[in-house]
Amino acid sequence: MPRTAKPEAPLLLDEEAVEGRYSELDDYTVGFETFHQDVDPAPLFRGLPDDACQSPHWGVVLKGRMVFRYPDHDEVYHAGDAYYGAPGHVPLVFAGTEVVEFSPTAAMRETMAVVGRNLAAAQQHQEA
Repeated sequence: MPRTAKPEAPLLLDEEAVEGRYSELDDYTVGFETFHQDVDPAPLFRGLPDDACQSPHWGVVLKGRMVFRYPDHDEVYHAGDAYYGAPGHVPLVFAGTEVVEFSPTAAMRETMAVVGRNLAAAQQHQEA
């Protein structure tokens, strides 16, 4: 049976605001994410349908609080909550939050390709 643990997962996102460690388990990606600052990544989802994350996520909030914003409502998750985030959400995460999240790898890759392009464009714009 596939398994992973946070110390074993590769560090793939090491930014001032967030640290992310990710491993693939069969057709799912497990992410261990720690947020050092408040993060509103809405601009990074531009170009996806409805400018929102198209990957579903299942997870547990270990510490802190986060919000998944949908066109017609918000869902708020606190430490100790298990959650399901349907496609079409935009996350808002607060400093001190830690989550363990499971996402279908194919859907996650499609979404992250757009997020990566938007992040690169934003970084280029800041450097100019």
